[in-house]
Formats: sequence, C-alpha cells, structure tokens
Amino acid sequence: MSVAILGAGAFGSALAVALAAKGPVTLWGRDVGWGRSNPRLPGVTLPDRIAVTDDLITACRAQTLLLALPAQVLRPFLDQHAAALNGRALVNTAKGIDLTRLTGPSHLIAQACPDAMVATLTGPSFAADIARGLPTALTLACPDARTGAQLQHQLSTQVLRLYRTTDLIGAELGGALKNVIAIAAGAVIGAGLGESARAAIITRGFAEMTRLATELGARAETLAGLSGLGDLTLTCSSTQSRNFRFGQALGSGVDFDRSTTVEGAATAGAVTEIARQRALDLPIAAMVDRLAKGGISVENAMDNLMTRPLKEE
Repeated sequence: MSVAILGAGAFGSALAVALAAKGPVTLWGRDVGWGRSNPRLPGVTLPDRIAVTDDLITACRAQTLLLALPAQVLRPFLDQHAAALNGRALVNTAKGIDLTRLTGPSHLIAQACPDAMVATLTGPSFAADIARGLPTALTLACPDARTGAQLQHQLSTQVLRLYRTTDLIGAELGGALKNVIAIAAGAVIGAGLGESARAAIITRGFAEMTRLATELGARAETLAGLSGLGDLTLTCSSTQSRNFRFGQALGSGVDFDRSTTVEGAATAGAVTEIARQRALDLPIAAMVDRLAKGGISVENAMDNLMTRPLKEE
C-alpha cells in the first residue's frame, strides 16, 4: 500500500525519512519551499524516494495517510479536508486533547471521516532520532486487529519497531497526558528542586495518567507500555522535549518562544476540565494548568502539592 504523510514538520519529515527505506513516500506540507532540507530537521537531507508536495489532492491518492499535525490544528484541518481523506487508513500521530470538544484526535478523525480506518501511532520518540536512523519502538493502536496488523507491517522498518494494540483510547491518552507531566518535571528541574522531586513528579504523574485514562475506558496495562510509561520517561528526562523545556523555562523564570508548539499546555487545560466534570483528583495536572496560564508560581505549586492531606500510595 502507498503511504503519504500529511504535515511536513520535524516529526512528519522524520517519519518520511524512516519509511523511505522501504519504498516511495509522499510528504505534504503547506510550505515546502525548502526543498530537500527541512529547517525544522537540521542536518537531515530528505532521500530521493520522498516526493515533497504542497498539493493535498496528490498526497491523498495514497492508501495510507499519516496525519502528522499538531492536536489543536487537527480539527480545523479535518473540517476543511475530510472529503479528501475519507475511505482510507488514517493514522494519527498527534498527542493531545482537543480543547473545544475535550476528545482525542482519533475520535475527531472518526467523526469527520466515518468511512476511514482510524489508528494512532505514538510512543517514546524524538524526530531527530528517527531521522538519524536510531532504533525506536512505538505503539500502533487500532481497534480493528486485522487493520492494525496490516499497518504494523507496513510502517515497521529495520530501525522503527511497532508494537500493536487494540486499545486506541489508552495509547492516545498516554501520549497526550505525558506532555502535561513533562511540563511539571521541567518546572521542577528549572526551579532547582532536585532529581528526587522529579522522580516524585514522574511517579505521581503516572498515577494521575492511569487514573484518568482508565476512567475514560483505557486499559491500565496500556499505560504501562510504550505509549504511556515509555513516552513519559523520555519526555520527562530530556531537553529535546518541547514540553520539558517549556516547564524548565517556567521553573527558572526565563522567556520561552511562544511560537513553539507545546501540546501539554493545552492538554492540561482540557484535562482539568474533564477532571472537574468527572470529580477526579488530578492535582499535578491542575497545577500545570495554572502554571501554564501564569496563575501560580512554581514554589506555590510545589507547596500546594506537598501540603495535601497524607494518604496511602
């Protein structure tokens, strides 16, 4: 089956590089005048097997389309282009929750394209690592096991290993919620609160992720896999993570480039609203939401977390 990637940012371009090792790939973007050297992926030249285009109709002739678009951009894109996408295998790579509808990307895709086969590709990965051909393992989540198996074989390469699950909700929420915790971890390090505090944030953050995800229908074991714990570990421990760097800037009081996409900030707001509606206790997510909006300092946020009533783990 032919493959096209919609979204020529760093991650979409990196996936194109990885998949080009197996055959021709189409990479679509609105602004691709940079030719074969994407400025968002420094030092990487796109192989000749990648056809770069700004013509969406041409890209959508592929049977499998990977939607490598930011979570908050996805819904407007679907509203405009659903007819061109419908009826194909649509693989989401966004990690977030739509602020308007409080739902994940795959649900938005399924609503807009009812005849499409919807899946999500997620897990611990940085675009630079994938583009350089470094070994990476991801989760491919698809409710239809047969379609999932086909996509798993189609999108796996010698250096990109995909594990399959039918738990689309769990895989998608793991990828979205870990960004919130990564902001908290970055804030802890930026404020100089130490590695022990970061370990506590990661551990208790994972508990919050699991609590919310299972409330929304996910399987707990999915959160313990690549799409949850694996991605959480990566993004909470590396400055390659935009969400971690954003938190680090908040913690240290330095300016952050607001043009940089930080999915975790928007997701924290969505998570806080979902928690309110369902009476769930998600204190770290609530503090991240307030931090991102400038409503509390890191010191006060930490005091609020540390002085909560004592409880069993």
